[in-house]
Amino acid sequence: MIETLTGARLLVVEDETLVAMMVEDMLSDLGCVVVNVAGSVSTGLALLADPALALDGAILDVNLGGEKVYPVADALAAKGIPFMFATGYGIGGIAESYSHLPALAKPYEPQVLEKTLASLFERTPKVTP
Repeated sequence: MIETLTGARLLVVEDETLVAMMVEDMLSDLGCVVVNVAGSVSTGLALLADPALALDGAILDVNLGGEKVYPVADALAAKGIPFMFATGYGIGGIAESYSHLPALAKPYEPQVLEKTLASLFERTPKVTP
C-alpha cells in the first residue's frame, strides 16, 4: 500500500451502483476514505457546494447516465481539488481541456487505481492530515 493514500478523503462520482461499490472497496483496501458517492452531476455539484465537505480528491466517471461529468470537474478544479477520470469509453473520449489529467480505462485493477491515485497526489498533495 502506498502511504500517501492512507487517509485520503475521496469523492466517487459513478452512476453504476455495482461499480461504485467495487471502487469503494478498492479504495478502502488502499487506506482511503470514501466521503460520499454521487450518481449524477447534480448530486456531485450539490455535495461540492457544501463548505463542510473536506476532500483530498475525486474519481469521476466521465459518462453519468448520458450526461458528461465535466460540470463536476469544473467545480473541483475551481476549488483546487485534484481529480482523475474513469471511463468505459476509452481515454480518447475525455474532453481535450482535461486530457492532461490521469484517467483509468474501465475495468481497472486495484494496482492500477493505486498507482494512478498516487501519481495524482504527487502532482497535488492531499490536503487532510
